[in-house]
Amino acid sequence: MSFENLNLIEPILKALKTEGYTTPTPIQEQSIPIILERKDLLGCAQTGTGKTAAFAIPILQILESGKIYDKGPRAIKCLILTPTRELAIQIGESFAAYGRHTGMKHTVIFGGVSQGSQVSALKAGVDILIATPGRLLDLINQKFVQLHYLKIFVLDEADRMLDMGFIHDVKKIITKIPQKRQTLFFSATMPDEIQKLANTILFNPEKVEVTPVSSTADTIDQSLFFVEKNDKKKLLIHILNDKSIKSALIFSRTKHGADKITKDLVKAGIKTEAIHGNKSQNARQKALSNFKSGQIKALIATDIAARGIDIDELSHVINFELPNIPETYVHRIGRTGRAGSSGIAYSFCDEEEMEYLKDIQKLIGKEIPVIEDQPYHMRGASFIMSKSTKKKGGSGKKPNPSSRNTAMSGSPNRRFGNKRR
Repeated sequence: MSFENLNLIEPILKALKTEGYTTPTPIQEQSIPIILERKDLLGCAQTGTGKTAAFAIPILQILESGKIYDKGPRAIKCLILTPTRELAIQIGESFAAYGRHTGMKHTVIFGGVSQGSQVSALKAGVDILIATPGRLLDLINQKFVQLHYLKIFVLDEADRMLDMGFIHDVKKIITKIPQKRQTLFFSATMPDEIQKLANTILFNPEKVEVTPVSSTADTIDQSLFFVEKNDKKKLLIHILNDKSIKSALIFSRTKHGADKITKDLVKAGIKTEAIHGNKSQNARQKALSNFKSGQIKALIATDIAARGIDIDELSHVINFELPNIPETYVHRIGRTGRAGSSGIAYSFCDEEEMEYLKDIQKLIGKEIPVIEDQPYHMRGASFIMSKSTKKKGGSGKKPNPSSRNTAMSGSPNRRFGNKRR
């Protein structure tokens, strides 16, 4: 299957060729024909699956093909609602890339900055508006945004809207758009409130589901470090001092943890910044920009803050703490090794995280090789892992007999020094 088999118009095929894209991802292959048929869509997919192109490409085609019938001034015909400034900017970049040979105009609006330039762009007229909820409501209330001619509404990362407390704003915005429209609804997960919202705004939708398949992890070189909780900071500094590591996205389970790791690394002379929900949009965007440009070596992130961020040529992902949801592990490590390039993922595991490790290895269907030849290897890790596997309590899940000692059976695949400091 190639993009040419999807009945796309020449201006878009030309743009895709310029971008170097020839083969659609599964979500693109399934979604593009549905959207081009003007049907509502419920897409269950996380960032990294090619989701943005799955809706941007057909939207551009629909609007480009219909523009000769539109009279009068340029009006907003498509609204894409997304939770963060970073994701809004990235979606805008996608529309610019795929729509470069069309006559479609788009703009991106978000809070945390002066609204002047955004208002000027809106006054000049746009076909496609990409927005975060708060700033969009502000500009609607100030009469700078008119949505009477809207034909397509995209709600992106709906579950994250809920996580970040934006769902009330989203519902307000939905009351301000025409009932007769095409709606595209995307969410990585479907908690009850999100399912209810989908049911109220979609009309006979087609469902496309791209699950966080464990095979995603197969293309990434994974390694496990058993380490005492109090030694994690020292191990991280030890690893990041390796000059072969050009860039590392490091995951923490909490905002407080992300700030603490950042402080420790900066103190050790490693250029580092953090992104999480307590940071302003300006601070998050600046940190991401500095990371992409190579001005900082490490970016510390929480799971919610990292979703929606695509970083090209990311060499390493490091799980400073293992996630308590195994699918999150696959999401995290999937941020390296994209577009066919090789990627490396390191995971730290202390005694309290053994249960999480078992669940992760069960999901991905493979044993993660352990690096024992490192200065902070946890003594007795094999015994602790075996004991954890036999234990009936702990996480409340039944232990998986097949995972007994699985983590210890992998042979070390790298050397990281052999002296405890």
